[in-house]
Amino acid sequence: MSRVFITGSTDGLGLAAARTLMDEGHEVVLHARSNDRASAVVSLRSRALAVIIGDLSSDAETRSIAEQVNQIGRMDAVIHNAGIYSERSRGNTPEGHPKILAVNTLAPYLLTALIDRPDRLVYLTSGMHQSGGSSIDDIDWKRRAWNTSQAYSESKLHVATIAAAVARHWPDVLSNAVDPGWVPTKMGGAGAPDDLQMGHETQTWLATSDDEDAKINGAYWHHRQQRRPAAEVTDPDYQDRLMDRLAHLTGVRLF
Repeated sequence: MSRVFITGSTDGLGLAAARTLMDEGHEVVLHARSNDRASAVVSLRSRALAVIIGDLSSDAETRSIAEQVNQIGRMDAVIHNAGIYSERSRGNTPEGHPKILAVNTLAPYLLTALIDRPDRLVYLTSGMHQSGGSSIDDIDWKRRAWNTSQAYSESKLHVATIAAAVARHWPDVLSNAVDPGWVPTKMGGAGAPDDLQMGHETQTWLATSDDEDAKINGAYWHHRQQRRPAAEVTDPDYQDRLMDRLAHLTGVRLF
């Protein structure tokens, strides 16, 4: 039995992963953006080890999430599932960042740094990371005209790179990125053609399985198959430059 924390686990892939892990007998810590969102999983509260509340678009609340998790005790695995796809404008989080950057990139970076180190880390990325580009100079979208699709693609390149960088720096931790595909969730839409079951089961498999195929470090996965990520993901120079930029934006150095 493993103890697993899943961000963004009130709906979609995160909720499906939580239910699967609970059915398998694992201890699951759920996460909701707010108390209102937590009401969506009221039927699971009795089965969950805990429900953590906090908005990942806020630096302060993300840090609070890490504190809440650490108070429960060390996790065996953390699944960084939460993410947002489309924002009409750049907008501003309380710290002045675009919400897509804050939720999809800065939050998993901060949580990786602040949550007591688990045995396994799983980061949800997307096939769209392939068009994320390699520019880090304007990661915060202060100079460019806002493009929500490009911002999402960049954020998913970032999170896949975080997964690879963790695998490189922490060889004792199994760290992997998962592309769940275009699946029929609230984010993906009802008409999405990919397999929702495989989308979340790859996460849970990597987080808890004793299968030797699941004990791989630093890979990029789609439906339990390793795929080749964008070149930047496995480039140590790009990893280092991104980590430096994220450390500057958050005030927290991961490595």
